[in-house]
Amino acid sequence: MKKLPLLLLLCFPLITLAQLRKGLVTDKTGEPIDGATISLQRRDSTLAIQTSKNGLFSFPQLFKGGFTLKANAVGYKNTVRALDLPMDSVVIVMISDDKTLEQVTVSASKPLIVRKIDRVIFNVENSIVASGATVWDALGKAPGVQTRFDGGVTANNKGVVIYMDDKPIRLSGEDLAAYLRSLPSDNIAKIEIIANPTARYDAQGGAVINIISKKPKGDGFNVVLSGGYTQSTYSSYNPSMVFNYRKDKLNVYGSYGYSRRKKDHKESEYIIFDSPGNYADWKNDKSGIRSGKANSYKIGADYNLTDKQVIGILVNGYNGANSRPNSTLTTIVNNHSALPDSILHTQNVSNGKAYQYSFNLNYKIKLDTNGRNINVDLDYVPYQNKNSQQVDTYGTLGNGNLLPDNYHIFTPSDQNIDIYSGKLDYTDKFWKKWTFESGLKYSSIRTRNSFDFYNNPATGPELVSNRSDRFEYAENISAIYASISGDAGKWSFEGGLRGEYTRTNGKSLVLNTNNQNNYFKLFPTLFVAYKMNKDNEINLVYNSRINRPEYWRLNPFKSYTSPYTYLEGNPALQPAFIYNGELGYTYKQQYNISFYLRRTVDYFSNISVQDNNSKLFYDTQRNLDLSQEMGFSASFPIKPASWWEINNYAQGSYRQERSGYLQARYDYHVWGVYLSTNHAFTLNKTQGLKAEISAWYSSPTIQGIYKLAQLYDVSAGVSKSLFKGKGTLRLAVNDMFYGNAYRIDVDYENQHNGFYEKNDTRSATLSFSYRLGGNPTAARKRTSASEEEKKRTQ
Repeated sequence: MKKLPLLLLLCFPLITLAQLRKGLVTDKTGEPIDGATISLQRRDSTLAIQTSKNGLFSFPQLFKGGFTLKANAVGYKNTVRALDLPMDSVVIVMISDDKTLEQVTVSASKPLIVRKIDRVIFNVENSIVASGATVWDALGKAPGVQTRFDGGVTANNKGVVIYMDDKPIRLSGEDLAAYLRSLPSDNIAKIEIIANPTARYDAQGGAVINIISKKPKGDGFNVVLSGGYTQSTYSSYNPSMVFNYRKDKLNVYGSYGYSRRKKDHKESEYIIFDSPGNYADWKNDKSGIRSGKANSYKIGADYNLTDKQVIGILVNGYNGANSRPNSTLTTIVNNHSALPDSILHTQNVSNGKAYQYSFNLNYKIKLDTNGRNINVDLDYVPYQNKNSQQVDTYGTLGNGNLLPDNYHIFTPSDQNIDIYSGKLDYTDKFWKKWTFESGLKYSSIRTRNSFDFYNNPATGPELVSNRSDRFEYAENISAIYASISGDAGKWSFEGGLRGEYTRTNGKSLVLNTNNQNNYFKLFPTLFVAYKMNKDNEINLVYNSRINRPEYWRLNPFKSYTSPYTYLEGNPALQPAFIYNGELGYTYKQQYNISFYLRRTVDYFSNISVQDNNSKLFYDTQRNLDLSQEMGFSASFPIKPASWWEINNYAQGSYRQERSGYLQARYDYHVWGVYLSTNHAFTLNKTQGLKAEISAWYSSPTIQGIYKLAQLYDVSAGVSKSLFKGKGTLRLAVNDMFYGNAYRIDVDYENQHNGFYEKNDTRSATLSFSYRLGGNPTAARKRTSASEEEKKRTQ
């Protein structure tokens, strides 16, 4: 290897007019140093500056006489050398400075929250309260982001598509929450909240949340080891590691995480069945455990074919198992009686296993040095989910006698999804300040679902054919987009147009239905900013998006949790269309306020239906007419002292929901507010001692006929750097006052029901991470072809 620098130096072409055409900077072993700053000086004046690439640099200018050459690089002592030009070649040898490395590692710190013109960046690795637990927990700490009990996620009151390293996650609802709970947050570097995605992104979803993994950096082999232990009612833990190996043209990187989770779950539910001459009050008290274990892993490699061509492969995997035993005590009071008429005892045990893999092949070529490039991605994602549920119910009368009819069912289900996708992106730059992007994409998705319903008497399971089903769903999306962005004086502009042609087909064998849907839609985006002066800027945003139903919403199977309650999907569900406009003002590139108007047509939602005559209660999916919202959002960071960083965010809104529903109509209006604040303290910079306090509040709001109560969360933590900055120990306490418990009520026409759910969110987490290897340059980030489909799998 020591001969390689000399060989590279001899490969430089000789040009007689050059004064220093061949320069090489190496360490003492002869390895080239990339990114070193080389300056040519005379009498304290800097005449030229170059940056080494693969150790190579040059000064083609015509210089003559005595000069001083200075070389600077992170982790090396500054090197000074006298030169007498003209000179044909020079080799600079730099000496490692371990002390400098340690100082840089300890003192370097990114802001906890960074706000850019197109996104908000939450640096998870710098957050004490977001580290050490799971990615799901960290997501709830990001500014403007709310996670719900059912696995739903919103950002700035918008529905979102969640990406992992620029690739969408093909899960939704409770499966999405289970997957993100399997990933240690110590493997995450940052979370990007993109409120208004450009035309380059798929049109799916109101906003995009991009979760960026940690990527150890530097040449050679680098590893980060982490582990966290969480104590709530029960204990959970999650060890993990990420690694990177970089040598010459090859870069190999990956990660592995294991999680074992056990949480208490309590829920109180009421249903009032009220019809002429018949009144019944049902109260359900549920208690259970949510436990699971999961493995998540990633391995990728990039190889530089030439200086302008890179090929890469990436494989992601996840396999997990979960168990949900529940006990429900149902007390039934008829006609306002003082004593219960009957009591139902239900045992519900649900077990599941899920497997997801993602295979990506990527090729990128730079066509010139001005920014023209082509990127190609091919993806294949298989997914499998197996579940089984055993429900046993027996009842007693008010006098203690057993009811004659017991209820015993067993319902296994199986889902298989295959997603194929490919995309091509082209980027060009012209007039120095303008960028043109365009691309094509095609994706094909097929889901195969089976559901069997067995009565489970003592003599053996009996298949009930008319309650079993086979459901197949296919979806194909062809897309094309183009956008242009650039600056013209004080104006900045980005405009784009995306067109998507969608074909869907859902078949139910038992219901004998075939729901087909074909449509083509255009989705424009527009960003305009005017910089009045260096401190003041106004901006305007408009875009339209689509929200396609997740696959589980389309599945018509009836999943019973008791003899009187079940959940079913709706294969006739249609997509919703979102129209959004914003006008904003920015002061000193830090303080932001924007006013927005958002309108969603044909939006879909989970709805509950209670039959007051048969005492049947179930949840299903349907399209509703209109949801619209107007309001403002503001962010205002404050730094009272060099050791104290405050990030504040506020959102106020006026929301309207209206639709026809159950032979009537509703028209609800509500004022709402969301507030969050985060305080980061550097208690002792020399010792690496830090603290953090995070809090948020969400006022009561509505979703369709549902009325949601207020929520809040207060969390705090401390951290300490150890082992010369290579290790970090953290202690965090989350949801200290247990304010993140859900209360939902329905009071509409003859529908009177609601529930209160506690998900064991109050916890204490002790975590530790340690970095092995040198000074940590990221593995190449790329976007795969599979975009929106990742969010929508079950």
